[in-house]
Amino acid sequence: MGYESFEKLDVWRKACRLAVEVYEILSDCKDYDLKRQMNRASISIASNIAEGAERNTVPEYIRFLRIAKGSAAELRTQFYIADKIGLINPAISSKKIQELKEISAMLQGLINSFKS
Repeated sequence: MGYESFEKLDVWRKACRLAVEVYEILSDCKDYDLKRQMNRASISIASNIAEGAERNTVPEYIRFLRIAKGSAAELRTQFYIADKIGLINPAISSKKIQELKEISAMLQGLINSFKS
């Protein structure tokens, strides 16, 4: 596997921006359990992309990309829940859910690129 700096990956940059935005969106949230869980899931996406990129084998990289994809699905679910219980503006939730779907698709594309 040739080394590609994770900082060059669009999906990593997008995931980092999303994590910052999640922190900003939830800055005044009083539901501390959901807030912590959503912040952790958002950080996990970018972190697992980076960690996988620093591994020395393609199978390990793919494993971490799959973990990142799972964290994206987890965060998407939490946005659905936060929306339903009135913690987050529905328009914001909808936008973040769409961004998470795009991140998941990008991660799947990266996984597929290693399998071909």
